[in-house]
Amino acid sequence: MKTKFLILLAGALFGSGLALSGMTDPTRVTGFLDLFGSWDPTLAFVMGGALLVFGGGYFLLRKSCDLPRDSGEPVSRRLLMGALLFGIGWGLGGFCPGPAIANLGALRIEALVFVPAMAIGMILVQRLCKIDA
Repeated sequence: MKTKFLILLAGALFGSGLALSGMTDPTRVTGFLDLFGSWDPTLAFVMGGALLVFGGGYFLLRKSCDLPRDSGEPVSRRLLMGALLFGIGWGLGGFCPGPAIANLGALRIEALVFVPAMAIGMILVQRLCKIDA
């Protein structure tokens, strides 16, 4: 029960951060990707802040715990293809999974279309590529 509460708390904190920073608005994402138009640097600042917080926490965690080391596996073609598909979907839709799910609560039409399409894509990849979930 404690673990589920911590997961819920972490999700609520993440969702609150997305909403507070305006990252649930897909026009912020597409504006960030529009380098030669009306570029919006907000996402870069949000990612930079997140990296600073994560980096500090990860540094402290590495010092206090014996975490597993890198497996040494090279970057695979499947990883690159997945990253490419994720990036294309993110750029076209203006959503990544977290903000898309957050926008379901706001009943945004874009999220009501994007999230089921994302779920279908995940199911197809899992079945066609024989990936264990």
